[in-house]
Amino acid sequence: MISERLMDILIDSFWNILLPGLTMTIPLTFISFAIAMVIAVAVALVQFAGIKVLKEIARFYVWVIRGTPLLVQLFVVFYGLPNIGILIDPFPAAVIVFSINEGAYSAETIRAALEAVPKGQMEAGECVGMTYLQIIRRIVLPQALRIAFPPLSNSLIAMVKDTSLAANITVTEMFMATQRIVARTYEPLALYIEVGLIYLLFCTVLARLQRIGEKRMGVYGR
Repeated sequence: MISERLMDILIDSFWNILLPGLTMTIPLTFISFAIAMVIAVAVALVQFAGIKVLKEIARFYVWVIRGTPLLVQLFVVFYGLPNIGILIDPFPAAVIVFSINEGAYSAETIRAALEAVPKGQMEAGECVGMTYLQIIRRIVLPQALRIAFPPLSNSLIAMVKDTSLAANITVTEMFMATQRIVARTYEPLALYIEVGLIYLLFCTVLARLQRIGEKRMGVYGR
């Protein structure tokens, strides 16, 4: 049974957890993901074009970022860069790291989607006199993004949960807000379950939007 004291704590803490979620977690997620998509498309197109030097640089970037923990990357940017005179506030530091990290993963998703577009589409564009850039922009990339939409949507949902790591560099998002309440009330089990349910709520809404987006785009032919 939940005691009256615990119930009061949960009720009082709900808004104190939800508010940082709406004002910090969600903006951090969407700003980082938007920048990551720009990075991902650029890196994927460089690899798809096969320009040797740029392709190797893109591969090196993907290799390093995917091969190192996100938490380590956060610590390097926020705690490490000040040693060489580069000071970055917590929120911008989190945006930079999440964008770069997600950009590497999404670049591989988009690259695979680009390669999944039939080569005949490129040949058809050339036959009607389109330039390479026109073919990519008008024919290949739209089809590739349609293919990549489901995995990219999953990455967005995963990023909502990954933002909890930003608490380690003092970003006051939902998880840090919960930690502060736990330190004051000594009710870790109930409060961590509560914040978990709020994360679940956010992810459920995004999953629903993902399904709507898939149907409108005709993903999987439905």
